[in-house]
Amino acid sequence: MRLGAAVAALVVLGSVAGCGTVPDSSAPVQITQVAEPPEDVGIEALPPVAGASPEEVVRGFVDAMASTTRNHPVARQYLTAEAAGDWDDTDGVTVISADYAPVASADGSVTLTAGLVGKVDTQGSFTVGAGQAFSFTFALVEEDGEWRIANPEDGLVQLEPDFARTYDQVDAYFLDPTATRVVPDPRFLVSGDSQATALVDRLLAGPSTAVAAGVTNPAAGVELRSNVSVDQQVATVDLTGLPTGGADALNVLCAQLVWSLDQLDDVRAVRVTVDGEPVDLPGVPGVQTVDDWASFDPDAVPAASVGHYVADGALRTVAAGEPVPGPAGTGQLGLVSAAVTADTRTNELGTTVAVGVAGGTTSLLVGPYGGDLAPVLSGGSFTVPTVAATREEVWTVRDGSEVIRVPTTGSPQTVSATTLPGLGPARVFRLSPDGVRAAVVVDGPDGGQLLVGTVVRDEDQVAVRDLRAVAPELSQVVDVGWRTASDLVVLAGARDEDGTAPYGVGVDGWGLDALSSAGLPAQPTAVAAAPSRPVLVVAGGTLWQLAGGTWSTLVRGQGPVAGGSPFYPL
Repeated sequence: MRLGAAVAALVVLGSVAGCGTVPDSSAPVQITQVAEPPEDVGIEALPPVAGASPEEVVRGFVDAMASTTRNHPVARQYLTAEAAGDWDDTDGVTVISADYAPVASADGSVTLTAGLVGKVDTQGSFTVGAGQAFSFTFALVEEDGEWRIANPEDGLVQLEPDFARTYDQVDAYFLDPTATRVVPDPRFLVSGDSQATALVDRLLAGPSTAVAAGVTNPAAGVELRSNVSVDQQVATVDLTGLPTGGADALNVLCAQLVWSLDQLDDVRAVRVTVDGEPVDLPGVPGVQTVDDWASFDPDAVPAASVGHYVADGALRTVAAGEPVPGPAGTGQLGLVSAAVTADTRTNELGTTVAVGVAGGTTSLLVGPYGGDLAPVLSGGSFTVPTVAATREEVWTVRDGSEVIRVPTTGSPQTVSATTLPGLGPARVFRLSPDGVRAAVVVDGPDGGQLLVGTVVRDEDQVAVRDLRAVAPELSQVVDVGWRTASDLVVLAGARDEDGTAPYGVGVDGWGLDALSSAGLPAQPTAVAAAPSRPVLVVAGGTLWQLAGGTWSTLVRGQGPVAGGSPFYPL
């Protein structure tokens, strides 16, 4: 399970409706989305004290909104009788910094200011605050001799520590367009016995806005007949309203459910029923685990995916430091960066796409791994090529603005990315392992800025849309890699000091943490990452890997290896 996180989103989501419309043959059952949390979860809300000042009332209201008690009855005590009846606490959550400041005015109003950490919508999706400030003026009036708030905004306002203590970040899994692996869509759910029900409800409701155009959802239109029950770590999910499509449609739906629920601490297996009857899928047991759907693993990496890097114009492997076979390993092509595809089924490396400089010309070279590489494009510059595990193609950006995809069996094609040129020249472009997202570093007023967008495929058209900042706190971003399908490792300006340092952050911008720099001989300038593989960086012109929280040479006990532009085949 990922970082505990915040949004009273599910409190915010509080009492989401029941099962909706179901066929006549299935009696509707009310689904409770939020149950009483365990005693060690959340904050004990305290009611207002007699004679409290306007500032104390506002502070008390903010504190009481951190409670996970359904409907927030104590928080309503800080409101006027009319406001308490009108306030909708299920309309999302605003997460603010802990160092907030309420300042009272002579008229009794109180202005609360803080840093805006982010917002969570009613489905639990987090949007980072993008460096903005939060400010709201509470109007207070005297009611029965006590100050009370008359104008609360709908939804909750929570301090970041309360947010992180009370909620868990988990993924609702959807399908990539090839339907070969599940794609994470992070959500925030309140801890407690109702978490499994809430997660399945989010899954059935569909993907978040940020990723919706890039995924498919076989669960669309399906409904829960009752709460998800968990007994001896087996979750039972009873569905109704399944679309037609036979075993194939049910297969992918089961894969979604099992991979999503497996994240929960109290779930190790899933039993799926339809209108109360167990599903019967060939080769799939009645109680399913992720092992039964291993082919959908969001972070699967071929065993052949060993680290590669470029040194003296030649492509080499991290494992042995030896040149790769064929022209790419000779140095004669003047390679400066490369990417290689890999086949998870055959465990073989496929196509090499490299950037080479020869005779003052920069070219994109393509060919089979170990074979001849031929130029397919030229340009002033190309970003380091990037691949995803779901398609035989390689992407790059030419001259800072033109996104290019190179199918291994076809000609290079320009990808629509209409908003990219207006954001600044693209220095880095990295596809996620599932190929649904792209992390991009663009040059801006404060140096490199990290953006994440969605890859959208519509018949023969491919586009990159919805580019948005996910780590606005970071400036001078140098490079980025995908540590998993939902987590990034970023090289950016070090906080409160000169130079560059490594950071980790979720794909939605939550959970920004500094990684260790211990052991690095100099500031890092390039990074490579892949699921279940050690993070690689270039520092001082040499390669280093992150092991046990410390950076070390590629082979313990041996000196550092000179090189640059590291990557993992996918």
